[in-house]
Amino acid sequence: MADENAPNNDPPSQISMVEYLHLGNDPHLVANVCDACGVTYFDRRNACAACGAREFTASRLANTGSVRTFTIVHRAARGVPAPYVSAVVDLDGGGRVKSNIINVEPEPTKVTLGMRVRLATYVTATDDDGVEAVAFGYEPEAA
Repeated sequence: MADENAPNNDPPSQISMVEYLHLGNDPHLVANVCDACGVTYFDRRNACAACGAREFTASRLANTGSVRTFTIVHRAARGVPAPYVSAVVDLDGGGRVKSNIINVEPEPTKVTLGMRVRLATYVTATDDDGVEAVAFGYEPEAA
């Protein structure tokens, strides 16, 4: 019988493109929330930029939210498919994330302010050992 507490030395089959995207059976984002004022940060902080407090709690963010603002990008760097939708998403329960809206036509009639969206992950590349690099975006919630 295998020891449940033994370290898993198997190489990962997927890695996240960003530190705050947690993969697995239930992908989700984790942010650092200021214990004093509740401001959310995706990077490590020595102090809160809003209130100066120095204590943070890692918190799982909701996988759903609504589009606060968006733009359709028509010109991009070489190798980046355009047009695409770049947006700010207000997450249910608090927090805000800048992300692309994926799995939708980049047309003003297909993306709207307040549109309900949910977290979605996708593979961006695979290395020679078969390890997949995974990124995230938000896609429209099923009606």
